[in-house]
Amino acid sequence: MEDDDTQDLSICLVKIGNARDKVAFATLFKWFAPKIIRFGIKTFNNEASAKELLQETMTKVWKKAHTYDETKGKASTWVYTVMRNVSFDMLRKIQSNKEDTISDDIWPMLDSDENNNEEAYPDHLMSRTMSDHVEQLPDNQQQVIKGVYFNELSQEQLAKQLDIPVGTVKSRLRLALAKLKQYIGEDS
Repeated sequence: MEDDDTQDLSICLVKIGNARDKVAFATLFKWFAPKIIRFGIKTFNNEASAKELLQETMTKVWKKAHTYDETKGKASTWVYTVMRNVSFDMLRKIQSNKEDTISDDIWPMLDSDENNNEEAYPDHLMSRTMSDHVEQLPDNQQQVIKGVYFNELSQEQLAKQLDIPVGTVKSRLRLALAKLKQYIGEDS
């Protein structure tokens, strides 16, 4: 880059900062766009992210041009610093999204067969106690409690699964909850 080009870029940046000069911004954009795209493709390994880097960088240049001080450095250094910071933000965002995906992969999903099993809830404070209380219920009431609360089935779904009327599911559920309330105690 020649000194004239460096001076022209600084003048453009000052004009953008002071007067929101669109012609100066177009000049700056035309100069930096291919360089930022090239850097973005090298960094992110895809053109879409490179274009996003260009857009974010130049948006920040437009918004923050008033903070540029030509006595402290070249315009190109200032723009590349903005670009570098934007690319770090994008990389952090990408890394964060990868970590979200990884967390989905490492947490096991419980199958409905496992939901009937008290080991499926080892981390719950009351799970052991609650499972003991549920086990004291008659079988038909256990089925309803486990279906509605552990397997999160609607009463209609459970009635269909057990091949009984919805009213029977509701009655069994009401009786089971009353017994559990007695087992656990009024205060709990």
